[in-house]
Amino acid sequence: MRWDYLKNQWIDMAPAWIREAREGPNSTRTGLLDAPMLRACGDVKGLSVLDCGCGEGRFCRLLAERGAAYVLGLDLCDPMITAARQLQSNTDEYRVADVQNLSFLSNRTFDLAVSYLNQCDLPDFMANNREVFRILKPDGRFIIANLHPMRSAVGYWLKTENGEKRHVILDRYFDESERHWKMMNIEFTNFHRSLATYLRGFLNAGFCIDDVVEPTVTASQLEIYPELDDELRVPNFIIYVLRKPTD
Repeated sequence: MRWDYLKNQWIDMAPAWIREAREGPNSTRTGLLDAPMLRACGDVKGLSVLDCGCGEGRFCRLLAERGAAYVLGLDLCDPMITAARQLQSNTDEYRVADVQNLSFLSNRTFDLAVSYLNQCDLPDFMANNREVFRILKPDGRFIIANLHPMRSAVGYWLKTENGEKRHVILDRYFDESERHWKMMNIEFTNFHRSLATYLRGFLNAGFCIDDVVEPTVTASQLEIYPELDDELRVPNFIIYVLRKPTD
């Protein structure tokens, strides 16, 4: 099956995405996910890092600023990689590539890999798991931020007639298939999988699961990003902290 339409959706979304990443509040990332992702990555000084689905390179730059020796960002969307290269330093590098096939990378060459809201966009997330496991050094870590499975199933709010949010709709949870949404006025597609499917997939690829994090917000964060108040009610995202065992 061809997946060109997925790439074309991101090409259409790229200008708005890049503008939001660089000029907008980008509250989901800066106010909610960056801090727990960076905590999960730990001390990156001197490490070689792979970013699967790097977009315009924002998180790659954060890791480079924190002392990573080398950061390779991969994305299938050409405009994203072009934008990332505009701001790259001597430490970070960017390539157009499919993270489901990393055959151009050698075994055991990276200390750390990250996937920041990318696996939910992949038709074959297990291919990405297997490839990342292969290119990681023993004891290397894979940090994955993803849509929470309870939100990727349906994810919409049930509201009263006056617009008050009652609760999130959870339905079609065991129907693991495409989901179609609208973001930044662009129709796009991602893939819903159950929590068990993700966890079993990580284990079957050979990883150990060191931690599972359901990010939420503090009162001080809400003062800066009041639009994140839903995060106190339901988990929109989940972070998996994986490790490749030593030999």
